[in-house]
Amino acid sequence: MLTVLIRYKGKNGAAGKFVSEMISSGLVEQIRKEEGNLRYEYFFPETEDESVLLVDSWANQEALDRHHKLPLMERIKELREKCDLHMEVEKYQSLLNEGDEKYIRR
Repeated sequence: MLTVLIRYKGKNGAAGKFVSEMISSGLVEQIRKEEGNLRYEYFFPETEDESVLLVDSWANQEALDRHHKLPLMERIKELREKCDLHMEVEKYQSLLNEGDEKYIRR
């Protein structure tokens, strides 16, 4: 599993507006239905009003690559520009194995 953390930063409530438009336009629902998408959720930090964190998880790199090639990515880029958002991005690969599972309560 791959997880991408994207922190969007803006001014004057732009991050919240971006999330609202992503949801109302149907883009969030489209992404969640993509093959290989495991999680697509926004979180608002309690101590920072002008940012939002996206947690975006995929089954593998191939699924993420397919997602990046879709036309909806251009719509997301346009919306980011419209809201004048800047991004910080981190990507993680899960290294959990069978031995780790005994410590995780599901």
